[in-house]
Amino acid sequence: MENILKFSGIVTKIRAMQARLLTNNNFEEISSFRNVAEAVAYLKQTPGYSRIFADTDENLIHRTEIEKLLTLSLYEDYASLYSFSGLEIRRFLSFYMKRYEIDVINYCARIIFNHYQEPFDLNYKKPFFNKYSQISIDKLLTARTLTDLTETLKDTEYYPSLKRLEQSQDSTLFDYGLALELYYFSAVWKERKKILKKKDLEMFTRVCGARIDLLNLQWIYRAKKYYHMSSVEIYSMLIPIQYHLNNELLKKLVDASSLEDFITLVSGTYYVRKYDFDNTHTIERTYKNCLNHLYTAEKRKYPYSLAAVNSYLFQKEEEIEKLTTALECIRYGLSQKETLEYVGGVMKL
Repeated sequence: MENILKFSGIVTKIRAMQARLLTNNNFEEISSFRNVAEAVAYLKQTPGYSRIFADTDENLIHRTEIEKLLTLSLYEDYASLYSFSGLEIRRFLSFYMKRYEIDVINYCARIIFNHYQEPFDLNYKKPFFNKYSQISIDKLLTARTLTDLTETLKDTEYYPSLKRLEQSQDSTLFDYGLALELYYFSAVWKERKKILKKKDLEMFTRVCGARIDLLNLQWIYRAKKYYHMSSVEIYSMLIPIQYHLNNELLKKLVDASSLEDFITLVSGTYYVRKYDFDNTHTIERTYKNCLNHLYTAEKRKYPYSLAAVNSYLFQKEEEIEKLTTALECIRYGLSQKETLEYVGGVMKL
């Protein structure tokens, strides 16, 4: 009863927001369009994107501007949830904000490392970050080297992880991204017990633990398939947390002598057994489907809890990723069938 009273308002709010999300039918229509202008014109007519695309000319808008608006729609949803929440939910949302902070740091590192001539395109994020983040966009805009970037983060929790990379003269962009990923998951795994209690803690532990396991599976797979890394190199890039993948199984996966042996071992893991996926599922698709099943189950089991907030943000982020992919497929002239295969459907929560 206490949770129903505490979360009834935000759950009602989320149901209204969820009603504006795109459906499978929407994605089927979007994938049928011949050009991006048609797709944007369509989005202007949908409840979830009509306002944010209202002032755009679909015949003139550039790809980067579309991606900005999609990002802003996510930020607006986050802000809406935050403004409608009490102290406990706001603490969780501030905790969740780390994900968006790491995204923007990675963006800056990529621009600097690849010596792009165009300046950082971050001003559109300033209002959101100024209100909800520990990171200063104005400081990030001054960075011209990776050392500069690290120093702009001196007063944040990310500084120690990035500072350690300066001791190596041959750190790559991958090293920076990996350092941030390792820090993020280690931090949220540790801090979750400080800000969450009882059922919310159990829910987040299941979701976060599964994400860590599944990401480790993805990274092992990619390391073996695309980069032919040694076991020692693979171990160095794994998140040092195990949930349903114990140390013994993880060692077998890393040491698998071939990709076929690795896939055979994966087929016997908790995740594949639990969700009964067939042989057509790739590691990447298995990752998405497992998480979708997990978020759905948590929300149904605890409808009046932080699971509602957590699952909505996941669903919104997935929608934006799918939209971005669909628009890229349209831009390159892929068929409706090919586009839907890349998009992979829409999350149902």
